[in-house]
Amino acid sequence: MNGVCLTLHMHEFQKHHGIVLYQWLLDFAKKNNIEGGSAYRAIAGYGRHGQMHEEHFFELASNVPLQVNFISEREKINQFLEKIKKENIHLFYTLSEVDYGILNK
Repeated sequence: MNGVCLTLHMHEFQKHHGIVLYQWLLDFAKKNNIEGGSAYRAIAGYGRHGQMHEEHFFELASNVPLQVNFISEREKINQFLEKIKKENIHLFYTLSEVDYGILNK
């Protein structure tokens, strides 16, 4: 099938409505009938301001970068993006065309 992959980038401890943002996004997507999503934690990274965020052994709160991905039909993802925009969350995102399917159904 053809669709799109929405990737949202944030920091580990970024919050929205008092909930860590990646968890809020996963819950919000589920409530909006997005079929599935995954959150991925980086070990290091930097953004447009050049500030390095990385995990150190002795550091308790490293606040490393995270990605949350959703793959679905373009129209569903576009509608979902519009709803996120209305939440006034500061996020960097990418949207890529993908082919997807299930093996050995």
